[in-house]
Amino acid sequence: AEAARGRGVVVTHGTDTLEETAYLTDVMYGEDAPIVFTGAIRPASAPGADGPANLSDAVALAASIAGGGLGVVVVFAGRVHAARYVRKMDSTAAEPFGSPHGGAIGVIHEGRVNIGTFPVRRPPLSPTHLDLRVPIVPTWLGDDGALIRLAAMDSADGLVVSTLGAGHLGPRALAALRDAVTRIPVVATTRPERGAILYETYGFEGKEADIRELAVAAGGLSAQAARMKLLACLGAGLDRAGIAAAFLHDDT
Repeated sequence: AEAARGRGVVVTHGTDTLEETAYLTDVMYGEDAPIVFTGAIRPASAPGADGPANLSDAVALAASIAGGGLGVVVVFAGRVHAARYVRKMDSTAAEPFGSPHGGAIGVIHEGRVNIGTFPVRRPPLSPTHLDLRVPIVPTWLGDDGALIRLAAMDSADGLVVSTLGAGHLGPRALAALRDAVTRIPVVATTRPERGAILYETYGFEGKEADIRELAVAAGGLSAQAARMKLLACLGAGLDRAGIAAAFLHDDT
């Protein structure tokens, strides 16, 4: 509500799932004032506690003219990250968050905000509910597809499959995916932190072209971010064509 009135907002959040909540908020948010997520990797009782500095930086950004138009961001360790790209990269370091696809979009020093890159904003989604089952299924060497089949049949509303390399599955996992997409919408991401789902480089069964034929490609998002967006798409009542259109700019 405050952001809708043109005032920046700071949200403190635990670091384990901060990136997920931040991106879900970004997917649904279309106003100009920034929503700034931050937190602490070290408790207040620990030497080198980082919470006060992170909170101070987040407030500086929320109050800054430079924050206008950014949408939802994550501020941590003096870095500003777009919610769409940010990931928790380290479980204990003072700078736990990073943006593998392009790096931080800005920095904050002594309360001064310097934004170098403005993220491209997408039209917001307006889900009426989010109480949906959308599991994330990984794949691995020798995957027989059983986990994909189980997830698709276990009352799931949608599915995110984290493929190998540049968008690849083994033959048995591919067969399971082929069955899954007849039941529910499936979004495909890639296991590497940087990369994309290719189009026609490889020729084996389970190649990227096979994945694209079956699932919505979202190589530019992490699996957890893709899950948040698919939740919002389903909650907004989008059909498969609408879901594909919503993920169009995430296919990088």
